[in-house]
Amino acid sequence: MRRIVSNLLVCGLVAALSFSLAACSKQESASAGYASREVADKAMAGGAMPAAAPAAPAEAQMAAASDAAANGIAEDAAARREADDGVETATTVDAGQLSSSAATYKDGTRKFIRTAQAQFRVKDVYDSALAIEDVAAQQGGFVVDNNLSAQTLSSQRRPAGDGKLIELTEYQVRGSLTVRVPSDHTQDFLRAIAKQMEFLDQRAFQAADAQFDLLRRQLAWQREQDAQRELGDAIRGGDRLDRKADVIQARSGARQQRDEALIEQKQYEDRVDFSTITLSLYQLPKIRQTEMTDTEAVFRDHAPGFFPRMFEAIRAGWYAVLDVVVAVTAAWPLWLAIALAVYAVRRWRALRPQRRPPPIGE
Repeated sequence: MRRIVSNLLVCGLVAALSFSLAACSKQESASAGYASREVADKAMAGGAMPAAAPAAPAEAQMAAASDAAANGIAEDAAARREADDGVETATTVDAGQLSSSAATYKDGTRKFIRTAQAQFRVKDVYDSALAIEDVAAQQGGFVVDNNLSAQTLSSQRRPAGDGKLIELTEYQVRGSLTVRVPSDHTQDFLRAIAKQMEFLDQRAFQAADAQFDLLRRQLAWQREQDAQRELGDAIRGGDRLDRKADVIQARSGARQQRDEALIEQKQYEDRVDFSTITLSLYQLPKIRQTEMTDTEAVFRDHAPGFFPRMFEAIRAGWYAVLDVVVAVTAAWPLWLAIALAVYAVRRWRALRPQRRPPPIGE
C-alpha cells in the first residue's frame, strides 16, 4: 500500500514539473518574439528617420490621435468596470442633471413664474456659498438669503497631561441660499454651479403660468384708475359741502387701492422676470481637535491638603454648634412661656384640696 502511494506522489510531482517547464518555455518564446518585433520596429524607424524628417508634423498629429484614442479607450474601460461593479466613484454632478424644460420653455403669449429647489453635497460649504454668489452676479442675479451654520454631532474629551484636555468634536456644516436670477438664465445658472456639487440629493423645477394673474392685476389697476377719475369729476361738478367731503374721502380710499393694485402688479411682474432658486447644501462631517485647560485638574491640584481640610471641618462643626446655640437662644420667649405654664400647673395642683379616702371601718 505504501509503495502504491509513493508511486502516485512521484507521478504527480513529475506531471507538475513538466507542466511548469512547458509554461516557462511558452513565456520565453512569447517574450523573445515581442523583443524581436520591437528590434525590427526600431530598425525600421531608424532607417526611415532621415527620409521622414519633413513629415514630422503628420507624425505628431498621428501620435496625438493615438494618445487621445488610448485615453478614450481607458475611460471606456473604467466606465465598463464601474458599470460591472455597480459602484459609483464619480464625485461630480453632471450639468445635465440640473436641466429641465420648465426652466427654458418660452411662449410668446404666456408668462411664467419659475422656481427651483436643489439639495446637494459639496466639498466645503463656505467656499461653495461664495462661488454660488459669484455665479449669481455673473448671471445678472442677486442673493436674497444666505444662512450657514455648523451643527455639532458628537464631542469627546480626553486628558492629555500637564493640566490639558484634548477635545474631539464631530460637526457638519449646512447652508441655505435663496438666489434670484433672470428667468432666461435659470438653467445657465444651475449648470454653472454644478461643478460645486459632489452629490445631488434632489432637485425640483416649477413653471407657473402667470398670464391670467397678470391680466387680473392689470384690470384691477385700471378699475381703480377709472374710479379715481370719476371721483375727480364729481368733485369738480359742484355739490353740497357734506357730499363733497364724502367724495373726497372716497377718492382717498380709491387712491390707496389703486396704489396697492399697482404694487401687486409690479411684484408679480418681478416674479415673472426673475426666477427664485432655493439651494440647500451640506458637507461631510469633519473632526475638529481642540486643546484646552483641564479646569477640574487645576482645581484638584490647587486644593488644600488633608490636615488643613480636617481642621477646617472641625472649625466648621464648632461654628455649626454655636449657630444651634444662638438659634435656641433666639427662641427664649417660647422657653419662658413653657416655664410659666409648668409653674402654673404645679401651683394649681398644690393649692387644690386633696380628698382623703374614707376609713375602711366606716
